[in-house]
Amino acid sequence: MSNDTTTDCPFCAIAAGDVPADVVASTDRVVAFRDLDPQAPMHVLVVPRAHHGDIAQLAAADPELLAEVVALADEVAGTLADGQFRLVFNSGPRAGQSVFHVHGHVIGGTELGWTPA
Repeated sequence: MSNDTTTDCPFCAIAAGDVPADVVASTDRVVAFRDLDPQAPMHVLVVPRAHHGDIAQLAAADPELLAEVVALADEVAGTLADGQFRLVFNSGPRAGQSVFHVHGHVIGGTELGWTPA
């Protein structure tokens, strides 16, 4: 499901500038802001301005926008860290998704371990 914004979506509100966030980069269609509960020295969320529930929905609806999300994640990591990063998309509540507006976690700035669950 995709629409421009959802009135009760916090990421739509951040993307629209209606809710303050520590924005580190943006384009016409994507915004990147610092996570409120960082799990690494660099932990930034990258979200499309248009509302899509999860990564699969975004990929099906607008693959070019998904590419823009990844490109901004790469730019953020190059600017805020050493250019090496992990990009994580949680899809569904059992996978850890708590805000149902697709968002990539750009994590880096340190040696990352591996804890898949």
